[in-house]
Amino acid sequence: MTDPMSGAAPAFDDAKSAPADRAENGPLDESEANAVRPYVDLGGVKLVPREGMQLRLEIEEGTKRVVAVSLDLGGSTLQVQPFAAPRSAGLWNEIRAQIVEQVRSQGGETQERQGAFGPELVARIPVTGGAAGATRMARFIGVDGPRWFLRGVVAGEGAVDPAAAAAIDDVFRSIVVVRGSTPMPPRDLIPLQVPAGAQTAAGASGA
Repeated sequence: MTDPMSGAAPAFDDAKSAPADRAENGPLDESEANAVRPYVDLGGVKLVPREGMQLRLEIEEGTKRVVAVSLDLGGSTLQVQPFAAPRSAGLWNEIRAQIVEQVRSQGGETQERQGAFGPELVARIPVTGGAAGATRMARFIGVDGPRWFLRGVVAGEGAVDPAAAAAIDDVFRSIVVVRGSTPMPPRDLIPLQVPAGAQTAAGASGA
């Protein structure tokens, strides 16, 4: 297929990348979720509360808007961001290639493998300001849904230990994405919000 804007063939596969059972087992679209199940409402995503799970909101300094949701559970951290996407095309294949480029530009290494959600990246990333040669491990996971793309970055135990990875992947599976009906360009962050009664915690996490 040729890109009409440039006349050149795109350098990525725009097919959707998602588990075959996504519509049944998640990550779910709001239209697929159980309406009576209790969720923590963060605007663009809803989360199932879990014992021992801590929620942090990442706030952009200049605009004070919520730009990511981070979940801590059992020694693992999962950072989540929902993005608008085309109805018929996916973003994960293109974004994965861009992550590889970005990690390599930082002097890191990446390896692609098949995970619970399809293709995922395991990255060894240099630690800025750390000891010489210090690195950290991260897993990048992604799912293309109906008109949205959900990206996750896993750090801590879930990036290196299979049992911890399975537990944090289960959290990613349980997320509900609320795309809404407002027209949005592909790749725009679906607006996130502070849950009711959590303003103080959100303010602290943005400090």
